[in-house]
Parts: sequence; C-alpha cells; structure tokens
Amino acid sequence: MKVPNKSVSEKQNSAVWIYSLFTDFDTSLFLMGKHFRLYEKLGAHLIRVDEVEGTFFAVWAPNALSVSVVGNFNGWNKTAHHLYRKLDSSGIWEGFIPGLGQGEVYKYAIKATDGRDLERGDPFARKWEHPPHTASIIWDTNYSWKDKTWLNKRPKSNALDQPISVYELHLGSWRRDPAEPERVLTYKEIADALVPYVMDMGFTHVEFMPVMEYPYFPSWGYQITGYFAASSRHGTPQELMYLIEQLHKNNIAVILDWVPSHFPGDAHGLYEFDGSHLYEHADMRKGFHPDWKSYIFNYDRGEVRSFLISNALFWLELYHADGLRVDAVASMLYFDFSRKEEEAGTNQYGGSDNLGAITFLKDLNEAVYTNYKGVQTIAEESSTFPGVTHPVAEGGLGFGLKWMMGWMNDTLKYFKNDPLNRKYHHHQLTFSITYAFSEKFMMPFSHDEVVHGKSSMIYKMPGDEWQKFANLRSLYTYMFTQPGSKLLFMGNEIAQNSEWNFTKSLDWHLLQYDSHKGMQDTVRALNHLYRTEPALYANNYSYDSFEWINADDQLQSVYVYIRKGPKAKDTLVVVLNLTPVLRENYRIGLPFKAKWKEIFNSDALALFGSGKVNNGLYLPQQETCHYREYSMIMDLPPLGSVVLKSVK
Repeated sequence: MKVPNKSVSEKQNSAVWIYSLFTDFDTSLFLMGKHFRLYEKLGAHLIRVDEVEGTFFAVWAPNALSVSVVGNFNGWNKTAHHLYRKLDSSGIWEGFIPGLGQGEVYKYAIKATDGRDLERGDPFARKWEHPPHTASIIWDTNYSWKDKTWLNKRPKSNALDQPISVYELHLGSWRRDPAEPERVLTYKEIADALVPYVMDMGFTHVEFMPVMEYPYFPSWGYQITGYFAASSRHGTPQELMYLIEQLHKNNIAVILDWVPSHFPGDAHGLYEFDGSHLYEHADMRKGFHPDWKSYIFNYDRGEVRSFLISNALFWLELYHADGLRVDAVASMLYFDFSRKEEEAGTNQYGGSDNLGAITFLKDLNEAVYTNYKGVQTIAEESSTFPGVTHPVAEGGLGFGLKWMMGWMNDTLKYFKNDPLNRKYHHHQLTFSITYAFSEKFMMPFSHDEVVHGKSSMIYKMPGDEWQKFANLRSLYTYMFTQPGSKLLFMGNEIAQNSEWNFTKSLDWHLLQYDSHKGMQDTVRALNHLYRTEPALYANNYSYDSFEWINADDQLQSVYVYIRKGPKAKDTLVVVLNLTPVLRENYRIGLPFKAKWKEIFNSDALALFGSGKVNNGLYLPQQETCHYREYSMIMDLPPLGSVVLKSVK
C-alpha cells in the first residue's frame, strides 16, 4: 500500500519523514521475482521532498524488529533515525532523511528477532568506503555519456557473426606506476594506458574481472559485498564510466565479470542480513559453498531473483556494459557441485538440479536480451548441462556464449606433451570438433590457467626456449583458427614467465627480449588475421564453417583443416606441424582448384621463428590426396602453423 505523507509541519519536526517510492505493483513484482529495476526503488537516493533536499532510504529486511540509518551524521546513534516498515508483504523499511547529501557514509542498524544488534552495509549502495573500511556512501551515479555512436552500432558490431577476441584483465595488476608499485591505478589512469594498447593489439573486447566492491583483495573481486558499486580502490563510479566510455569511443566492447553464484560472510554484507537467512539458503547443504567458503544465493526466493536480475540490468543500463560473463554457472545448476552425495541438498523431486537457479538463469537471459540490443551474456560453465546457449523458448538457458572448458583442458594437455609423444595423444586436438557446434562456444585461456601452481602459458610448453615459444605460437594459431570466439588473459600475449601475481604489475620489461616481443607480435598478427578473414568468424557456430582435410596423421603430428566463410573466396586452409621437424614436400589435399598463398606463418623470423616460410604461390596439381581431386606440395615449418588463402 502507499504510505501516506506527513504534513510539512509534521515532517519538519521528524528526523525521518515518511515517504515511499515503492508501489503495490512494485511489491507484487518484487515478490514474484519479476522486478528488474529494484535499484530505482531500494538503496539510498538523493531526492527532493516538498522542496527539501535529502536522501531517501529503502532496504529489504522482512525479519527485522527495527531498522535505522546510522553514520557520522548522527554519531552512529541507532535510535536517532528509525525507518518505517511498509504496511504490506514486501518486508521493506523506508524513509526520507532531510539534509543528508552526497558523500555521507552510512549503514543500517538492524535489531534481529533473536536480540542481536547488527550493522549492515546497503545491498543497493552505489558507492562504498575504500576497504578495509566497510560503510556505504550516498552517491549520485548520474553521468553525461558520450558513446551514443557506439551504442547505435553495437547490435551489429557485438553480434555473434562478428569477430569476438577478448582481452581479460584484472584492473589491480594489469599495470602499475613503477614509481608507486604498491598503488593500483585509477580508472582514468587505466583508460589512458589500456585503450591504445587494446587498439594496437587488435582485441575487439575487454573483459574486466569483477569491478563490484569487494572487501578482500586476494579474492580478485569474486567475493562481492557491494553488488551495485564500482570498487572504490580505483576511483568513483563516474571514473569507471569514463573508462568504459573511452573504450566505446574506440570501438572496443566491454564485458564485466559478474558473480551471482555466491557471496562472502563478512559482517557488513548479505549473510544473515536481517538476522535470518535472507539471501542465502538456510539449509547449508544448499547455502554454503565448501570450495570458496562462501554463501549461495537462494534462487527459490522471488525477492533474491529480483535482486540479482536488477543487478545485472543495472550494469548494462547505468554503466553501458556490452556483456556479462557469469561466473561459476555449474556451481549454481547443481546442488552436488563439488560435494559428496551425502553432503548435498536435493530439489523437491530428490534430484541434484537446482531448479530455482535454472529459473533464475532463464529469467536473467530473457530480461537481458529483451531490454538491451547488442548485449551478450557468457556462461563460465564446465558441466554437460544441455542447452546453455539455446533459446529459453526451446528449453535452453538462453546464454549468448559458453566457455569451452573441455577444449581448453584437452588443448593444454596435448601441448604439455613432449612433441615426440604427441602421436599418442593426437586426437586430443581433434575431439573438440565432435561437439564444437552443440553450443555457441568461447575458447578461453583465462586467469584460472595461470595461477595456483599451474604455471604460466609459456612454461606449460615443453622443450628449450625456442621450442617453448614455437609451441605457444602454434597453440595460439590453433586457437584463433578454430571455430568459436576467443579469450586471452593479460600477460598471455607477451608470454609472461611467471604465474599471475595480483599484487604487482605484469612484467612488461620482458618485451625488451625478442622472444617475448615476437609472442606479442604473433597475437597482434593473429587478431588482425581473425578480424579480416570472414572464414574465421562469420559462421563460427555452424558446422558449415569447418571441415577436416587430414585429421589422422598422428605419426607426424600434422593437422590440416578448412575454415569456410560466406563465400568460396573466403576459404582458408590451416596446416599445423606440431613436432620440431621441418617436413619438406608435404602433400595436402585442396578444397577446390585454385592458386594458394601463405598469409600467416608462425615460424616467421619477425615472430622469433626459424624463418621457414613459404613465399610465392602454390599451384594445384590434379593428384588425389586426402580423398580430394586436387592437391599441392609444401614445406611445413617445425612446430609451426601456416594459414593459406586462395588467390585469383
């Protein structure tokens, strides 16, 4: 019901004025899990009431005995500014405090039914204090955006039939000022350095590891307490908007890591928010994640689904994000994820599927794709759950893309083998094509692969220094010429020697060495190849885009395949020689009669290769090979990869 306003005279004698932004319709949507703009109603809002400026507060705490706003402005007095409970089923407490403005710190003082006095941050706060401080901050997130040109063309440029090459980075450790190595860069400082770098390297997208406020720096942002706030470690919300705007002005899309799977138990956060298990399951077989020592959202509650979907749309609406990479989806889908059977909860039918999470993910994707043109959602999902990227109307979860974790694991296992032994593991590289088009896949070499003793990408490779770099150049060539979109974590493009260390900058000084500079040049060249050759992106998620010429030369560890574009003239032939042997006069079958030219060779001298490149044109010969009428002979560089294109 609508809360009646007090008269002006009554208000002026009250510390908190009765006021409401929440209607009966809002309440209905909220309870059903269908309110996707809660950030417009809950939290702290700078408004004017009866010509008086101040802040309106609203918080969901249905099991609280009382709620008040505390902060420096009232000496953290729990009795000075009590909120009013709405006289409906919403469980929302609200009120307007006149004179309270931008920059004031605050928390909610909550009296729980068990007698505990709790102090919680605002789940909808737009800004928080710099950790380790934990108070919320009243903040206006208005911004005068200047990226309309990008937003207008985003439906085309961010579509799945366009190149998607993602540079994943952690804002706190991508780069630091050498004069102040302990200090993380601000959003504006990052913009000044990152935008020209991404443009030069040819990536189409950046993916930021979580930018939402989080208390513990070693969590990398994956333990969030402030879901609606840009981390104050790097500056204000408006400064993050500036970073995103600068990327957009230079035609670079922005993906944000988003964590609707779990949250930490910090005293100022969501756990037991009003003294009860409000956001999390009360049954810890469903509500606690043993791997991450964090709490799992109760997706069965409509209010929780409304909170999370509102949060997703908040980042798309207010921060103009072009995509959300949804973290740990498999852990959401199954109650027995990373648990022993006897330690896991079940659904009402006795199964392990988390039906509330499935409903939530479907509602999320429908809300995103209905409301925002040209935006993509990406699932980090490692299970065999069917239809992750299939439309909701067809029974799928509705994601745009899914990380191809099986491909990533098989590929790294293969390349770790000594080249002499690769013949025994040949089909670790061919197997992925058997399922490559069952979903719309993104091929990731992410931060998870270069931490916790897994070693850096370059030191996963066998052999001496030259062989390590040759192997990694061929691995990246294989990745960029396989069906699917691409993702590289920062440092992978320069063959960072050490594992990722979130406490310091990448080792940019390595670029003084030819081997590392050659790796960076390789990634730059592959991005250029990927973006300019339609065969590598236009039909990425269709069987029509790929065909084997030779998948069975395991004795020589050679692979030959075709990438197909919309037109015959777009066709590419890719040849991988994954042993350190120069294979002279190697015959390959051709997809059709044409002259062929080498347009990329990972063994080029400029890339720190041995220089076994093929200049000039290859002429087709009418000699059957690989069941094809025409073929040709070429030299295959050691541990090298070649891309050929037909010419007139």
